Amino acid sequence: MAEKLAPEKRHAFVHDGQKVFEWDQTLEEVNIYIELPPNVHPKQFYCKIQSKHIEVGIKGNPPYLNHDLSCPVKTDSSFWTLEDAIMHIFLQKRDIGQTWSSPIQGQGHLDPYTSDLEQKRLMLQRFQEEVSITIPL
Repeated sequence: MAEKLAPEKRHAFVHDGQKVFEWDQTLEEVNIYIELPPNVHPKQFYCKIQSKHIEVGIKGNPPYLNHDLSCPVKTDSSFWTLEDAIMHIFLQKRDIGQTWSSPIQGQGHLDPYTSDLEQKRLMLQRFQEEVSITIPL
């Protein structure tokens, strides 16, 4: 049932008219999607995830992202992958159910209306999960 409440669309973080990344969230995770530049070998990319900080880039160059996270994550459950020219960063929320207005502290926050919709969607997801646990089908 919770799958029905998966994010309907990704939120885009745009800076100076250019998309930096897209992101979405569930009760337990925040996902960041970064389009990779062409002609760079996958082994040159890196992502360093810390409890309250993230760094992403190409080895030997200044980081593409080097920011504090909006909320803490569980580093032992967070990871990143590369697939089809997209870096997917999976951040496990330390506080399950917390609504993030942005993955990056102070950058690209959702507008109040979208943030309210996101919070309602997560509350409904949490309710449906709790109901399915307490009432076996």
